[in-house]
Amino acid sequence: MNFSSLSEIASYIVSDGKGILAADESNPTCTKRFDSIGVESTEDNRRDYRELLFRSEGMKGNIGGVILFDETIRQTAADGTSLVDIITSQGSIPGIKVDKGLQQIGDTEESLTQGLEGLDERLKEYYEIGAKFTKWRAVISIGEGMPSSEAISANMEALAEYAKIVQNNNMVPMVEPEVLMDGNHSIDDCFEATSRCLDTLFACLLDKEVDIKGTILKPNLVLTGDKCSKKSDKKEIDEISIYNSRFLIDRNCKIIVVACNTATTNSISKLRRKFKVPFIGIEPAIKPAALNSKTKKVGVLATKGTLTSNLFFKTSSAHNTSATPFAIIYFLSLIHISRSRRKER
Repeated sequence: MNFSSLSEIASYIVSDGKGILAADESNPTCTKRFDSIGVESTEDNRRDYRELLFRSEGMKGNIGGVILFDETIRQTAADGTSLVDIITSQGSIPGIKVDKGLQQIGDTEESLTQGLEGLDERLKEYYEIGAKFTKWRAVISIGEGMPSSEAISANMEALAEYAKIVQNNNMVPMVEPEVLMDGNHSIDDCFEATSRCLDTLFACLLDKEVDIKGTILKPNLVLTGDKCSKKSDKKEIDEISIYNSRFLIDRNCKIIVVACNTATTNSISKLRRKFKVPFIGIEPAIKPAALNSKTKKVGVLATKGTLTSNLFFKTSSAHNTSATPFAIIYFLSLIHISRSRRKER
């Protein structure tokens, strides 16, 4: 895959029908998952887990980009092929998570994402390995007196500085200003915090002369807090989705990814009617599976929220498919089975 500009890379990653695979779980996160199924979290097991994903037939034509962890981008498969080469052979673009986690701001409950120190040198190495895009996540909390203007400014300025350094190294920055859903806040509280973050972020990006077309925005959903007793209805979800879409379009966004089952199910048809830009929603991968299946019996690995959504059942019915849901944990057990069989051979 040859690209002449950062905007071409960004457009390819989110092109119609493609999604982004987040395979950037840290080693502690993998350990928690593996512990739950009695699999030791060794470097080989983590490698086998990722290789199983990257070699799957469903990768080709469906995954535009893969976000990797530092360990993963350096690994080779059992046959000696680098995982980066496997991803590329599937028509996907390798990316890398480059932030270094969170640091508490003073004696507050807010945090600032770390990782700018030495970033330029790390990016040069990642580029040589094969990465073409990166990810940086800023975390914003809602609570009493939060988010503060200081926390928003510090995090959005860091995101913009990161984005500029990344583009200077010929890679596409994915910027993720995430307003957490933890808490009992209302949807209006989340809306206000998200608006403040996005306004500040775009001002910082423009101030740093970051090429917006060569950037991928990964925003949070505007939702009620997970502990809030009053949940949003369809009308509220529609209103927020329309407002957020108009906000992005006014800032020259050419394509919008609705990375949420709730927003996709409730609002994406209305968004497509109202705006001219393309909208990519969360579509269960039942359609390509059904089209390639002789038996029309498909096993689906997903979260409970996806498996119980109307979109999941509508898609299954539309393609006359018997879709059997599996919990994610069973997928992880395939690693152990696959590795054991390989050893036996």
